[in-house]
Amino acid sequence: MAKLRNRMESTTALAALAGVVAAAVVLAVAELAGAFGTARATPLNALGSTFIDFTPPWLKDFAIATFGTNDKAALFAGMGLTIAVLGCILGVLAYRRWVLGVLGVVFMGSVIVASVVTRAGVGLADAVPSVLGTIAGLLVLRLLLALLRPLPGSDSAAGQAGDARTASRRRFFAAAGITAAAAGIAATGGRLLGTARRNLLEVRAALQLPSPAKAAPAVPAGVQSPVPGMTPWLTPNSDFYRIDTALSVPEVSSDEWELRVHGLVEEEIRLSFQDLLDAGLTEAHVTLTCVSNPVGGNLAGNAKWLGLPIRDVLARARPKDGADMVLSTSVDGFSASTPLEVLQDDRDALLAIGMNGEPLPLEHGYPVRMVVPGLYGFVSATKWVVDLEVTRFADRKAYWTERGWSERGPIKTMARVDVPKSFAKVPAGKVAVGGTAWAQTRGITRVEIQIDDGDWVAAELSAEASRSTWRQWSYEWDAKPGAHYIKVRATDGTGEVQTDRRADPVPDGASGWQSVMVTVE
Repeated sequence: MAKLRNRMESTTALAALAGVVAAAVVLAVAELAGAFGTARATPLNALGSTFIDFTPPWLKDFAIATFGTNDKAALFAGMGLTIAVLGCILGVLAYRRWVLGVLGVVFMGSVIVASVVTRAGVGLADAVPSVLGTIAGLLVLRLLLALLRPLPGSDSAAGQAGDARTASRRRFFAAAGITAAAAGIAATGGRLLGTARRNLLEVRAALQLPSPAKAAPAVPAGVQSPVPGMTPWLTPNSDFYRIDTALSVPEVSSDEWELRVHGLVEEEIRLSFQDLLDAGLTEAHVTLTCVSNPVGGNLAGNAKWLGLPIRDVLARARPKDGADMVLSTSVDGFSASTPLEVLQDDRDALLAIGMNGEPLPLEHGYPVRMVVPGLYGFVSATKWVVDLEVTRFADRKAYWTERGWSERGPIKTMARVDVPKSFAKVPAGKVAVGGTAWAQTRGITRVEIQIDDGDWVAAELSAEASRSTWRQWSYEWDAKPGAHYIKVRATDGTGEVQTDRRADPVPDGASGWQSVMVTVE
């Protein structure tokens, strides 16, 4: 009886393994077939994007707070684990009763197809890879499960039956191993084919950006804090934070890119990338901040952007009376609601094509993105932008507004300590303390720090490049041995002191004073 039970448990485990291999085949075949279509139509990308679409604000905030810019990698890892568990369940069900396994696989395939066809810019033809993958997965599952059953006509004698089971399992492991290897090769090949077919890196590298009609003001000396280890005042492209809803970076050719401006306008207009290159472009240093940035967080970056002022585009379209919002939409379906007056005033709100002297990196919106000083990115910094609809807040809702976030998102005054890091150990004596503060479009006029429960004292401000960029600060602290807390707060250009009221990022950005604990030895 014990041997029979062990045999059944062993067979169940192998059936579960067959389900995992079949699931891998579904994804691999779909990835390979999808190499000739739209990148976001592959199962993992489509399922991940659908998951993000339905993610509640608290879960999104938790993911970003926990994983930071690695949130997408964490999502893929979680999806892989979930798919493996479901594969195990379906494998066992299919071994015990084939029709249940078929129904389960077909249901999963239907979910994948539904996720694919609901992606922005995806048609019914893009569902074909997922359908092919589902069919291939069913065939592989049927084959592997058949290998777990005794061969027809095998002798029932104990010894020969045992030999038959051993041979059957050898065939199973050989088939499962070969199939898994083939799935890995197919998935890798699909990625390589897709990259070769949609590779924009060479096109981007060959792009020559025009000289700006309006160059950025010269950066004054002294914008960088002298404190060793400080964050660079100008963020390198490779270090600039990336938070967006795109699991696969949209691959948009500059030759095919077009922006439609429509809605409550006197004249609908369309712009090509060449139109932007031929226009009088503006260059500006602007600090961007993510609404999910926690107090003291690093989801902020400062860059030199090159682009066409959005107010010039809107002036051509001539918004009608009553319009108060521009709904910008990305090629992948993300949308942001930006107050119309913000895009028409004198701030450097741009349709940006350049970042720090080179064309936009693919992951930061190539070929065109929006850059709007003073607003959190979720209501302004649409990457891969292809549509501007002039409308009303009362009539249209943006991607995150529909999920509980605010409509407008003005950036709150914030200061952080960059050096020393929290829980750092420093020697007694003179300790250099430094950090960064921002209040885009208002500027920073004062930063103060507090050691433990002492008085607030003014830090030394570095030079200010503009009110649209962050500003660094430094302070020389005469540190005594022991554990100490360093607090920081800023005052913006209107004279308003940063609030000490703690607030989570949801729904309109975090607030509060950062406190860093250090040990002086």
